[in-house]
This record gives sequence, C-alpha cells and structure tokens, in this order.
Amino acid sequence: MPRFADHEARHGQITDAVQRLIVRHGLTAVTVARTAAEAGMSVGLVQHYFTAKGEMLQATFTRVNEGFLARVDELVTRGEAENRTIAEMLRQALAELVPLDDARRAEFLVRLAFADHAAHDVRLAAVQRETLAGIRSRVARAIRNGKVCGEVAQDVEADDQALRIVAFAEGLALHAHIDPGAASKSAILAAMDEQLGRVFGGTCRRARLG
Repeated sequence: MPRFADHEARHGQITDAVQRLIVRHGLTAVTVARTAAEAGMSVGLVQHYFTAKGEMLQATFTRVNEGFLARVDELVTRGEAENRTIAEMLRQALAELVPLDDARRAEFLVRLAFADHAAHDVRLAAVQRETLAGIRSRVARAIRNGKVCGEVAQDVEADDQALRIVAFAEGLALHAHIDPGAASKSAILAAMDEQLGRVFGGTCRRARLG
C-alpha cells in the first residue's frame, strides 16, 4: 500500500508541475527537464514514472479533467444533502467550467492549452472526448431526474438539451477568458441561469411537498 501511495503522490507531483508550467509559459514550453526542475526532482525520476513527454502530458490532461469531474460530483452530493433544486446544483457544477477566480482561471488555461494540442494528438483528443462525454452525461442525467421530480417537462429531449447547455457553458467560459472585463461574475451566472431556466421551468414535487 505505501508503494502505491508513493507512486500516486509522485504522479501528482509531476502532473501538478506540468500544470504550473503551462499556466506560466504555455504547453509548448513543457519539457521533461523543466518539469523535473519545477517538481523538485531529477530528470531520471520523472522518466521513471513517464517514459516519454507525450505520456506525461496525457496523464496531466487526464488528471485535470478527473479533478473537475470529481468536484462536480462532490457539488451534486452536497447539493442533494442541502435539498437544493436540480437546476441550482447544475448551475453550480457548470460554473466550475468558467474562469471566475484564480483557481478556475489556471485550470481553464491548462484545459485550453490541451484542447489546442489535442487537434494534433490522438491520445489527448481521446481524453478530451471522454471528458466532454462525461459532462454531457451528467447534465443529461440531471435533466432526466428533473423530469421525474417535475422541474423539467416530459417532452424535453435530455441528450439534445445537455449538448446545448454544455456548449453554452463552454462558450461563456471562453468569453470570460478572452474578455474578462466584458461581463461580471453575476452577469455570467445570470446568463447561465437563463439558459437553464429554458429547460428547468417547473417546480420539483419534493419542494412543493416540503
């Protein structure tokens, strides 16, 4: 068990270093030597865990996306415990995509850098597709749950609406990154609420009973 824990810790140490380099200098500036220096370890140790730069980048992109999805799942679990509406939980989860604070801005820069690189790297493209599919799947599940409780009309097509909602959130994220002064955090969240309101127009029966 300690060996596995140490292996995971080293992976995290290296991939965190890659992320910091991307935020400061961009993905093209990432090398094994620079990553080793940033992580405070030898080049040989980095190469012990990742035999090639491409493998290291893929692991980093996977880690970033898994971290995002884990935060979303945690927010949903907390929202359910707090008896929030599905629309409220979904808005909070989607806001994790938007660079509204330093942590999310840094993460967005990393995801954006990898998205650009994925156009020419099949392994990174596969991670990107899997992550987007995971996000859409979670949104579609939220819409189906909304149908059950009464927040969403029965004739709403969950997968189609999930695609539109995720695309809208990604668009907001890009605009917030390119021109952060154009819209305040409250304006961005209001736009997201309006988009979600087109789908989640009802009231949950659980809320009415409460």
